[in-house]
Amino acid sequence: MAATLHLARGGIIMELRRGPFHVLLDGNDIGSIESDQTIGIPIEPGHHELQVKTGRYTSPRHPFDTVDGEIVSFRCYGGRIWPIYLASFVKPDLALTLQRE
Repeated sequence: MAATLHLARGGIIMELRRGPFHVLLDGNDIGSIESDQTIGIPIEPGHHELQVKTGRYTSPRHPFDTVDGEIVSFRCYGGRIWPIYLASFVKPDLALTLQRE
């Protein structure tokens, strides 16, 4: 039996970064997610690292562990406030937020 990675994109405030985000699991591109979309991806149980990316902009990597039948949920979104959006031009890993729910 596999585990499930549940990833939602969006929040209550408009995103400043548009376009699809690539979903990276353990460094491998496993798909993409559009604004206001939710995806579910079957994954093997064990230790993983999740990250989202668009162009040169990334989120920090989030390590997590999962077991058979578990659903692991994350939410991602692009920069929402101007100071962080502008800072991401210098430090690209500030551009996208990824958090576990």
